[in-house]
Amino acid sequence: MTVLTLETTTQVELYVDGDWLPVCDDPSRVTPGRGVAALLPDGSQAAVFQDRSGRWYAIDNHDPFTGAAVLSRGLMGSADGTAFVASPLLKQRFDLTTGQCLDDEGVSVRAYAVRVLT
Repeated sequence: MTVLTLETTTQVELYVDGDWLPVCDDPSRVTPGRGVAALLPDGSQAAVFQDRSGRWYAIDNHDPFTGAAVLSRGLMGSADGTAFVASPLLKQRFDLTTGQCLDDEGVSVRAYAVRVLT
């Protein structure tokens, strides 16, 4: 008798320039409430987050105020129902859904659609 074992794989993907790009093949390694950086094909980085309720977000990792790739190391929070990450350097907050800076309406970062495949 032959027994087949089907492995279930889970991966996190970002929608980048018209295509879904896998950025994490083991979502359990991403700690809820903390971010991780993902390298994109053009050499830029995305900051990928999972909140404590299991929702996923992704924005550019590049902090437009300092030029440093640090947003994945920022602190997650929420204000008036809006999930944000605060930059670890100058503390500007970025909406994790839209990329809009909550502290300077003239500044934003790119936001990415995220999906988790199982």
